[in-house]
Amino acid sequence: MPQPQPKLPGRKPTHRLFRVLGDGDAANWTPIGAAWPNKDGHGFNISCDAVPLQGRIVMREISAREQLDAGQQ
Repeated sequence: MPQPQPKLPGRKPTHRLFRVLGDGDAANWTPIGAAWPNKDGHGFNISCDAVPLQGRIVMREISAREQLDAGQQ
């Protein structure tokens, strides 16, 4: 059973991590974690619920729309 991601006090994730298998419209995207920028702005803190053995890891910025949708849940 996956463990909940630890949250940094007062900071929301700015990016999501996905495991991606395949290409184009046939690609399968599975959320696996989140990332926060370091305080000095020179890198990221990453929290993963899973580390894939196959596929690739893609980090995408969380859009304003996604943030609004998450706030309504």
